[in-house]
Amino acid sequence: MKVFFNQLFDYNFYCNKKLIEECIKLDKVPEKSILLFSHILNAHNLWNARILGKPADYKVWQIHPIKNWGDIHYENQRSSFEITTNATDFEIRIDFDNEEGRLFTSTLQDILFHIINHSTHHRSQIAMNFRDNELEPLSLDYIFYKR
Repeated sequence: MKVFFNQLFDYNFYCNKKLIEECIKLDKVPEKSILLFSHILNAHNLWNARILGKPADYKVWQIHPIKNWGDIHYENQRSSFEITTNATDFEIRIDFDNEEGRLFTSTLQDILFHIINHSTHHRSQIAMNFRDNELEPLSLDYIFYKR
């Protein structure tokens, strides 16, 4: 499982890094894309914090300046690799409160997979938002990454 999740987080890191680099180059990034990518960063931070039993650094829909995305993304990645490296049981159950204060329990592997899937989902929305704003979206399919 460690190898599997490390590969997925490598892919996630690559995709987010490419998207950050592209947004830095643009004269104007669509507001919805800024909101969605900030949300990707915030949610990743929140899930890492839940796993580690620490408070999150950001609110779920907090917006970050594009110039800060790289640092936040790097720290999220570092924290996720720390989690996967130190994990001895990926089926361990993690208790956490959602944003409304309700208690939930999920396995570590389900949370880690959710982080990746959630990021992919919102990067797809960003790609659609790019097209809506006459910008060419990046090709970030996993199979292209593996090639």
